[in-house]
Amino acid sequence: MNEQSKKIMNEMQVRKSKRQKADFRAWLCGQLEAAGYAPTVEEGFTARNVVAGDPEGAQVLLTAHYDTQAVMPIPNFITPRNLLFFVLYQLLIVLPLFLTVGLVEGLIFAFVPKAVAWWLAPLSCLSICGFFMWWMIDGKANRHTANDNTSGVLTLLETALALPPEHRERVCFVFFDNEEKGMLGSAAFARRHKKAKKNTPVLNFDCVGDGDSIQFFPRRRLKKDQDALERIQAAFLPAGGRDVQVVRGFGLYPSDNASFRKGVGVCALKHRPVIGYYMDHIHTSRDTVLDEVNITLLRDGALRYIAGLS
Repeated sequence: MNEQSKKIMNEMQVRKSKRQKADFRAWLCGQLEAAGYAPTVEEGFTARNVVAGDPEGAQVLLTAHYDTQAVMPIPNFITPRNLLFFVLYQLLIVLPLFLTVGLVEGLIFAFVPKAVAWWLAPLSCLSICGFFMWWMIDGKANRHTANDNTSGVLTLLETALALPPEHRERVCFVFFDNEEKGMLGSAAFARRHKKAKKNTPVLNFDCVGDGDSIQFFPRRRLKKDQDALERIQAAFLPAGGRDVQVVRGFGLYPSDNASFRKGVGVCALKHRPVIGYYMDHIHTSRDTVLDEVNITLLRDGALRYIAGLS
């Protein structure tokens, strides 16, 4: 890792409050300016994205979200290539909510007069659901964000700083805000830059630090462009015991890449029998693993990819 990456890992893993985000953006823009870029901060949908490059003229967008999430008691376990496990686990996460609501409703109708219970029950249901939503979005900040998504930020920044000046017109780097609140940053960017939304390939690095299989999940429109997929495969080469896969079959990776028709979600996954490829520990205090091999592989691959653009 370079000095900038070490500083982020040691001092800036938490980027959740307005102040924390503002401090990080100021530092990030300073690093990009020192490297010869002219970064700007674009606002929209309460998000503030840091943009280095020309979104309208770039041949590719390289992106990652810099905001961080609240700490949760249960990790967000993701299986991008196993739809059944993906759905079942998401249901498991909301099960405590349903049980809590059911218990409270039962107690209300058991011990409160019916005339009061009929209006108290829906009010309590809304209050409990509102609390869970607040906890997930604006709860206590997770202080360990090595994989989600400090790893993506490091990949993006190291690529930008290592990119030769003669190649910089080919690419636009975008650090998205508020992915954890519903991909608001990428939605605002796509709304402002409609050409990029429709026509420009977008490689979005999200949770690339923990796992020995680096996988690319292109959206349906890009899957039809075999030449584009081959360029990705040729640029991002296996290294350090890591394999690289461009997923051409079923794959669902929910991140900012979904805001773009030619979006590609990039992540690092582990593997187990039956479950298949998976990601764990994110959104919890156990999100402490960031493998430098992954960052180097992706940085070097991104540099080769950009160099190969005409």
